[in-house]
Amino acid sequence: IGSNMMALMSYNQRRVARWYFGGVASSMAAVITHPLDLMKVLVQTQAEKLSLLQTSRKIVTEQGFMALYNGISASLLRQYTYSLARFGIYAAGSRFVDTSTMARKAMLAAFSGGMGGFIGAPADLVNVRLQNDVKLPPEKRRNYKHAIDGLVRIIREEGWRTMYNGSSMTALRGMLMTVGQIAFYEQSKKVLVELGMPENMGTYITASIISATAATILTQPIDVVKTRRMNARPGEYANLMDVFIQTSKEGPAAFAKGIVPAFSRLLPHTVLMFVFLEYLRTHFGYLPEAKTIMSSRKIANIDR
Repeated sequence: IGSNMMALMSYNQRRVARWYFGGVASSMAAVITHPLDLMKVLVQTQAEKLSLLQTSRKIVTEQGFMALYNGISASLLRQYTYSLARFGIYAAGSRFVDTSTMARKAMLAAFSGGMGGFIGAPADLVNVRLQNDVKLPPEKRRNYKHAIDGLVRIIREEGWRTMYNGSSMTALRGMLMTVGQIAFYEQSKKVLVELGMPENMGTYITASIISATAATILTQPIDVVKTRRMNARPGEYANLMDVFIQTSKEGPAAFAKGIVPAFSRLLPHTVLMFVFLEYLRTHFGYLPEAKTIMSSRKIANIDR
């Protein structure tokens, strides 16, 4: 029985993830981590100083359990546009591009992340607005009912081009995030297995922690510049490059401000995302050799 189980596990490890598994895994992770993200926003913006646990208890008591999932529609829309696109493009590209080295993985991941960032820009805009609504006084809130309502109202009230405001920054962040997450995860997993670690959940979690660390380090400078640009007074900065130049005058450490809370947000999502992705791959992925065999049979039948 033991040898049969090992053979089955080895068989499943050869499976390849389908192109849409990344988007599904990301959405599954978002459902679990969304309440934590929401609570962190509320803790940072509330007038009374309550802990994360106290804030959660207060929200559940006053508004019910489902209040922890306020804004989840925008988060899921973002996963099914941005994450689905970047994982899908990377999966499709890896069939035609050699990804045996870290440099090649990073190049494909950067392209995939840039495309995904642009595709997911409208969802990202709605997601940011829904999260920021809690920081605004009641009379200034946009009060979108859900993500689709937000998209419809943006197009109707501000024009469709508004949906792509800041899309270049979103695409750049998507490039760096995808290099950090996908390229570093794939390479880390490969190296860990080569060092003798078994291809199991422990290895996946270790590789995902490495990728979350890399993604945080790569994207934090962009997040600092983006946040300063968004919170700047009129005329404070001439353009995005000016924000970068002014920040650099404060020293390299200025680009790492907020890196600890950023890592605490990204780590659980990244770990859960790759754990779910590996589960989907090993249980529902396809076997490349099976496709080759089927193709050979079709060719043989044609020859007959």
